Amino acid sequence: MQGVTSTAFGPAELLHRLRARVSSEADSPITHVERVPSRPGRVAPWPDWTGPSVRDAFTAQGITAPWEHQAAAATLAWEGTHVVLATGTASGKSLAYQLPALSTLAADPKATVLYLSPTKALAADQLRAIVRLGLDDVRPATLDGDTAREEREWIRQHGRFVLTNPDMLHHSLLPGHARWGVFLRRLRYVVVDECHAYRGVFGSHVAHVLRRLRRVAARYGATPTFVLASATSGDPAGSASRLTGVSVTAVTADASPRGATTFALWEPPLLPPELADPLPALPQAASSPPTSAASDFSDSSDLSGQDAEVIQVRRSALRETADLLTDAIVNGTRTLAFIRSRRGAEVVAAMARRSLDEAVPGLGDRVAAYRGGYLREDRREIERALLSGELLGLASTNALELGVDLAGLDAVLICGYPGTRASLWQQAGRAGRAGNEALAVLVARDDPLDTYLVHHPEALFGREVEATVLDPGNPYVLGPQLCCAAFEAPITRDDLELFGPAAPRLVEQLVAEGVLRRRPSGWYWTHRGRPDVDLRGTGGSPVAVVESATGRLLGTVDPASSHAMLHDGAVYLHQGVTYVVDELDLSDGVALVRQEEPDWTTHARDVTDVSVVGVRSYVDAGPVGLFLGDVDVSSQVVSYQRRRLGSGEVIDTRPLDLPVRELRTVAVWFTVSPEALIAAGVRPTDFPGALHAAEHAGIGLFPLIATCDRWDIGGLSTANHADTEAPTVFVYDGHPGGAGFSERAYATAAEWLRATREAIASCVCESGCPSCVQSPKCGNGNHPLNKPDAVKVLDTVLAALPSIPAQTPPPE
Repeated sequence: MQGVTSTAFGPAELLHRLRARVSSEADSPITHVERVPSRPGRVAPWPDWTGPSVRDAFTAQGITAPWEHQAAAATLAWEGTHVVLATGTASGKSLAYQLPALSTLAADPKATVLYLSPTKALAADQLRAIVRLGLDDVRPATLDGDTAREEREWIRQHGRFVLTNPDMLHHSLLPGHARWGVFLRRLRYVVVDECHAYRGVFGSHVAHVLRRLRRVAARYGATPTFVLASATSGDPAGSASRLTGVSVTAVTADASPRGATTFALWEPPLLPPELADPLPALPQAASSPPTSAASDFSDSSDLSGQDAEVIQVRRSALRETADLLTDAIVNGTRTLAFIRSRRGAEVVAAMARRSLDEAVPGLGDRVAAYRGGYLREDRREIERALLSGELLGLASTNALELGVDLAGLDAVLICGYPGTRASLWQQAGRAGRAGNEALAVLVARDDPLDTYLVHHPEALFGREVEATVLDPGNPYVLGPQLCCAAFEAPITRDDLELFGPAAPRLVEQLVAEGVLRRRPSGWYWTHRGRPDVDLRGTGGSPVAVVESATGRLLGTVDPASSHAMLHDGAVYLHQGVTYVVDELDLSDGVALVRQEEPDWTTHARDVTDVSVVGVRSYVDAGPVGLFLGDVDVSSQVVSYQRRRLGSGEVIDTRPLDLPVRELRTVAVWFTVSPEALIAAGVRPTDFPGALHAAEHAGIGLFPLIATCDRWDIGGLSTANHADTEAPTVFVYDGHPGGAGFSERAYATAAEWLRATREAIASCVCESGCPSCVQSPKCGNGNHPLNKPDAVKVLDTVLAALPSIPAQTPPPE
């Protein structure tokens, strides 16, 4: 490894150097290279209505004319048309809403603008951009959880361009709208940036927060124009309309210039048998084993003393990404690596720092991790160092995916498919932002979906990106949001239309529960305190991670993840430093940790059970049934494994005593009659392994047809479920009331299960591996699994499903 070069190589040369790490072309990890050509930009004249001072400010920043799409969207907004601009990364969407908003503020000294961002980093970046314009009397300010109390008071009284997030709007501004009355009365524009990020349950909550904002603003006489910015997405007008509750016009023709991008698909090499992590061998299951689930860690027995069967596995995507990040930096390439998890970002940064220091002492200091949960001052320092060039490389979660201007980056490494093509292109677009050539590399994880994608590039390139999935009618979202609205002001009959067709029935249900009280003037909130509603579905306030010896707050973890990440004895990483959890106090929301360097990692294991509450729709295909319905899911973290660093050897399994968590959600499931499985050549003793393998692969391929992450969903398979009385595979949304994912899978079941079948059948392994039927989430130690019979199960299901109409069960 050489010292750092003075200049970065172009994408093709850098890719050649990265490829040179392998001994021969036959061993190349690159499965496909897509070259996206450059394109010239198309400018438009400044709109006639542009304020002279605003135009001069942009011109002073080097923007001599807007691109055509910027001018088109800005003019629609100026004319009072709700508009969404859905164009590619680095296409200048910010100017499209800044132009009408700032021109309005310049022309009307009393007007105000509200800007909403899904992340604090993006809001801070937008604040910097507005301040740089140097316009008089705009008075921009960020309002978030980090804003000091005295500063909040100043913003309330004097702020005209307030940059905040849906959480602050929900928890502070709307409940306290009387104090914000002057601001709301003068509100002219509401900007919703990166609106494609509002999907699933979070997006459904935000949809009602925006409806509550419209309702409260109307009480003060304001009807603001909504201006939304989105990454390229399917049906942006429809998605934006569902989000805001108003009819939105889409502008999608991207007229910005784009530098050429070289996009490589990279599959880490197979490890030789002596370096592969051993898979513990477990006893064979009986014909009716305990229920197994891909999201469950139900085996709490000590596996350390058993014989191990070596399974063919690939090199870790985290390690491969860390090495690529190291090589890119050594070659003078400023690089951002996107990692799926907070822990993964810390691991990649730590490995890259270590390798860089071995190559050039001190060079490791120019790499850092970035993720949610850091304190504000830590985040701002990392952002500053990256923008200034002090940092050459960053391993980040998707906290930096959205909009933040990362000028000067040459390459992006994407460690694992991010779940949607929209996110993939959003992350890839972080490089080459000044119109320069860029390199993007998708490093496949050893799982079914990533393996499928790197060998089927047509599933990624040349296809439309997904539509944003959200369901404002979800009763588990709508009910609590109606309570919030009633707290802010009594709900009138006219208000009900604002919240959708399900609102009248739900308000009566809330009255019956004693939560609301009906009066001639409307429905009133009955309690003294305001409703406690969590927009992000994290289960409440975050758990604070505190160093025992010093009392120093290290960061926070959302409650939904705390059982698995912060249980007693868990290994916790923070900015490259390793800690061990001494105690998790759920009642106080605190985890006490001590700094330590153990030679093991920890992996939580939980048990899950699913029961059917009701069927919404079904397909009767003779021996096969396909169902969509409501289910109850109970889960409990019961133990954790300590695994040796490096080898992955299981040291021991230790029990835990944590509470059971209950979830009512939506699931898609299929049943197959025992007779059909036997006819397909599956022996009854092999039912559990065949169904379990099909379930794992189905969950792995699920994000191919639904805009979700495999961690957004759970699954369960059994040879004889109590409610269906048949061999059954369930896949369920991991959010209360569902998130729309199962509905999408039900509607496209044949496509989903056909891709699942192909992923299993085309894998070169003999008995199953992480690329096809093994799951990183499995609590049964990936046992039993029967790869050949999983194909037979799916063949049976697919043969029965085509052209069978869905049916709705009759009312009970």
